Amino acid sequence: MHVKKNVVAAITAAVQLYMQAEQQPTVASEEAPRAAAPSPAFNAWAMSGRQAAMEMRRFWQMRLVR
Repeated sequence: MHVKKNVVAAITAAVQLYMQAEQQPTVASEEAPRAAAPSPAFNAWAMSGRQAAMEMRRFWQMRLVR
């Protein structure tokens, strides 16, 4: 089978360009700053529950609840 040098060179160049293009987005994504995780929305009911639990614990510590 006869292999032409210009066909082999074209295939090699195409593979090399493909590999370079595949590596470029990974380098760009590593350099880009990461976005902060979205914070959860304020939930008044959850805050009220935590506050009530802390207040009950404080009452027990002060021995006000019997």
